[in-house]
Amino acid sequence: MKKYTYSAKSVDNKQEWFIINAEGQILGRLATTIAARLRGKHNPLFTPHADTGDNVIVINADKIVLTGNKLEQKFYYRYSGYMGGLKSISAKQLIEKRPEGLIKLAVKGMLPKNRLGRKLNKKLRVYAGGSHPHMAQQPKTLAV
Repeated sequence: MKKYTYSAKSVDNKQEWFIINAEGQILGRLATTIAARLRGKHNPLFTPHADTGDNVIVINADKIVLTGNKLEQKFYYRYSGYMGGLKSISAKQLIEKRPEGLIKLAVKGMLPKNRLGRKLNKKLRVYAGGSHPHMAQQPKTLAV
């Protein structure tokens, strides 16, 4: 009798849509929940090398909370590759400029750094306000 372990494929997963309200939520705790949901760790079919996660919509990203002095002390860096090309922006400036970027960067750091991670990152949609254009997908509310 053959014994083998079942390995899920991406086509085996029935992807659902979830909506999360970020108002008053702490950034890191929210990002871990989103990353686990995108990755599919809540799913009994979870397989590390396959996309078994769901689509996530985050609204009210401009009302996210950072604990302590992180608004002034936390910096995000990017480097152009040229001399003197290191740019930095504080979390406070990033929230004012584009609040969606704060959540996207936090979740991106928690996903795998390979093709699968890039694919999972495309299933995250973040909006600064309370409205979104994905009502046709009938998203379920996810309490965090």
